[in-house]
Amino acid sequence: MDEVRNGAAKIEGEGAHHLTRVLRVEAGQKYEITDTHRVWLAEVQTARKSVVEFEVLEELQAGSQLPEATLYLALVKFERFEWAVEKATELGVARIVPVEASRSERGLGEGAKKRVERWRRIAREASEQSRRLNAPEIDNPVRFEKMLPCDSAQRLWLDERPGAPAMLKTLPPGPAALAIGPEGGWSDAERESFRESGWTAASLGPAILRAETAVCAALAVWLQLQIG
Repeated sequence: MDEVRNGAAKIEGEGAHHLTRVLRVEAGQKYEITDTHRVWLAEVQTARKSVVEFEVLEELQAGSQLPEATLYLALVKFERFEWAVEKATELGVARIVPVEASRSERGLGEGAKKRVERWRRIAREASEQSRRLNAPEIDNPVRFEKMLPCDSAQRLWLDERPGAPAMLKTLPPGPAALAIGPEGGWSDAERESFRESGWTAASLGPAILRAETAVCAALAVWLQLQIG
C-alpha cells in the first residue's frame, strides 16, 4: 500500500494480482492495510486483476516496535519452512536468513533459491494480519559458513543436546541473532564452528522440538525478555 488519501486506498500490480487471483477478494470484504507508517481497517470497493480499491473505515493501533531479532533458520521441507516464516513474522522477527546446513535434506539449498519470493510474500501477508508496519526481510539462502560472521552483539545457537544453559537465562533483552538447526540438529563440526565464531549455545528445555516448533518457542522466549 503506497498511500491512503481522502479515505481511499488502492493496491496495484503484483499485490493486486495476489489478492484477486489467489485470495479471491470481492467487494464488501474487509482487510487491514498499511502504508508502513499506519494501519487501517478498509473495505474492498472494486477488485480487478490489476488494481484493488479500498474505502478506509478506521485507523487501527499498530503492533509494538521491537528490538531487531534475526532468525538464521536451517532449511527444512518447504511446507514447514513456510509455516515457520509465517509464525516468525507474527512473533516480531526482523530478518530471516535461510541456511543450508550439513543436515538439511539434499536439494533444498538449490530449491530454496526459487522459493524466496514466495517466502517474502508470505511474510508480507503475515505482517499485515499481525498489524506490523513492516514485513521482515527474507534473505537469499546461504551456506552455513556464510552465516557465522553475524554482526549482532547477542548470538545464540539453539542446541538440543543436554548441557546448554537455558535461553531464558542466557539472552538479555534487546537485539539478538538466533540460529535454529534442521531435523537431526547441528552437526558436531557446526557446533565447533559456532563456538569458534563467538556464538553461545542455548537450550529450550529437554523436549526435542521440530525446527518450526523451535522457531515459535525461541521467539516467544525472546518476546518475554523484552517485557523486562
